[in-house]
Amino acid sequence: MVVLFDENESFDHYFGTYPNATNPAGEPAFHAKANTPSINGLTDGLLTSNPNSVNPQRLDRSQAVTCSQNHGYGAEESAFDGGLMDRFVERTGATGTGCDPKMVMDYFDGNTVTGLWNLAQSFSMSDNSYDTNFGPSTVGAINLVSGQTHGVSPATGGGIENGTINGDPDPSTANDDCAAGSASFPARAPGTAPQNVGDMLSDHHLTWGWFEGGFRPTSHDASGRAVCASRHVNVAGGASNDYSPHHEPFAYYPETANLHHTAPASADVIGQDDPASTPAADKVNHQYDLTDFDTALANDNLPAVSFLKAAQFEDGHPGNSDPLDEQRFIARAVDAIEESPEWNSTAIVIAYDDSDGWYDHQMSPIVNASSAAADTLSGAGRCGNTLDAKGNVRDPTAYQDRCGYGPRQPMLVISPFAKQNFVDHQITDQTSIMKFIEDNWQLGRIGNQSFDARAGSLGNMFDFAPDAARAPKVYLDPTTGLVTRTAPTVTPSGATPATPPTGGDDGSNPGDGDQGGNGDQGGDGGDQGDGGDQGGQGGDRGSRRGAGSGRRTTPAKPSIRVKCTTASKGKNITVACKVTGKDARKGATALRFRLVKGNKVLANTRAVVKKGTVATTLKTSRALHGRYTLRIAISHTGSAAASVASVVRFK
Repeated sequence: MVVLFDENESFDHYFGTYPNATNPAGEPAFHAKANTPSINGLTDGLLTSNPNSVNPQRLDRSQAVTCSQNHGYGAEESAFDGGLMDRFVERTGATGTGCDPKMVMDYFDGNTVTGLWNLAQSFSMSDNSYDTNFGPSTVGAINLVSGQTHGVSPATGGGIENGTINGDPDPSTANDDCAAGSASFPARAPGTAPQNVGDMLSDHHLTWGWFEGGFRPTSHDASGRAVCASRHVNVAGGASNDYSPHHEPFAYYPETANLHHTAPASADVIGQDDPASTPAADKVNHQYDLTDFDTALANDNLPAVSFLKAAQFEDGHPGNSDPLDEQRFIARAVDAIEESPEWNSTAIVIAYDDSDGWYDHQMSPIVNASSAAADTLSGAGRCGNTLDAKGNVRDPTAYQDRCGYGPRQPMLVISPFAKQNFVDHQITDQTSIMKFIEDNWQLGRIGNQSFDARAGSLGNMFDFAPDAARAPKVYLDPTTGLVTRTAPTVTPSGATPATPPTGGDDGSNPGDGDQGGNGDQGGDGGDQGDGGDQGGQGGDRGSRRGAGSGRRTTPAKPSIRVKCTTASKGKNITVACKVTGKDARKGATALRFRLVKGNKVLANTRAVVKKGTVATTLKTSRALHGRYTLRIAISHTGSAAASVASVVRFK
């Protein structure tokens, strides 16, 4: 799963007139498919007789760069005006130099947000998805990974009230060299409940990572602290730092913070837990630069879960970014992932951290009330109904400053398994993404009043039925957002494409290393019999990708041997493995199986080793005949990744 988490857009601001675009001369044209479903958008009445003080107006491509609106916790509640949705100009309209507060009502269409509209045509989109809470970027980012913004220290301060983050405080300088704040959640004691989804993934020995533009330090100061000074300009020539500390949610948790922005030692360890021997201050802790995602993608080593955050000039945040710069980032990321072997088993979710205060006509359901000083939705100090029929506080233990849901936002799912040209009307929020991760990998729930327990499901945006038609790839031109026939040569970060080491074959053929046999697992009737010893010190295969004339060695790889047998019956490929070696007797080991033909992944699954054995089934879309490659990736606690491959034949 790959989550592209962009900045500051309401649903009406990007999709209010979908699928109808104006199509003026000189702008990329958008023409909807005949069967495009309707959405809850800007009706003729809302466009011509809006309850706000002005009507919404269309913004064209020349107006892509705008002021950022007021998207504070209390300001957004005030704009809702108790559900009348009529105070946006007065409460969230930007009033700074050169800003017109009336612009808060305006919207783009498919001639500017062209790429997203084209993705919605071919995949799945929601028109009923919301901010988990009211408030700006940090609130949304932390809700994405924990659903819980309460419990931070200090308990009060800029962007913090009642121990709850409701603004944009920077993470503590004790967690992030490039930050300038003091906000931090308490360190997680061993054996205690997880605080964020990263904790949960690590607890289950799954790979994951947060990849953010500008995270790689440009230098270090005299004291050794990292300096994050890389900068870029947007389409209007405005410059901004690439890295924003308050957009990095895992930096607020000591156990997932990468204090010195330490880079991974190699492509093999991206997504892995750091070895226990690494000094805590130098741990990578799953926090990476966006270019590290390029490297993982190029080396066929994507983590199970990846969060991608663009550099600020491409993150969509009005003021420092815009829809055109954001489109380049989205198109590059989607194109590159579609071109990778991982595509056949991947879901990309495009979501946003807050609405920026932009107008949206749809009142959100208030599923969590609050009566803090910052609340204004239902009157001074109130957001929603915190009292029962007798006037008593409904839940005196409820954390305050977490009123939600907040404003409506875009959300799209891009995947072979996504429903095609589909609009989901079921209620979801930012924590629905975390809930999907929790359910897909059976992680459980965070607890402690996290919103994941009440989140709506993303399941209606997918169709996993075995006989369902799979959505085809859709390549976007990063500049125009128009659909192209072939994939541009791009990387998500926009940097020079990362390439795997050269010198060996591409991993689709067995090598000359220790496989314990010739790799020919063929047999009559599709029964491959004994596959031989495919391990040997964690996958010494000789010509493992990039190994060349000798085996590629990595000292940190586990000493594990994997011996598998396989058999086929129709569309099902069963794999049974014995796992031995000194490291197999300690720590936790998981195997990821992928059946491939060249660079195309036909089936994949993951299984945890229990008592030295694994038995699992790979499900293919059709019965297979001929030669294929079975790749097995080995994940072991405290060790680098390792992999093996053998040829299999089906008759």
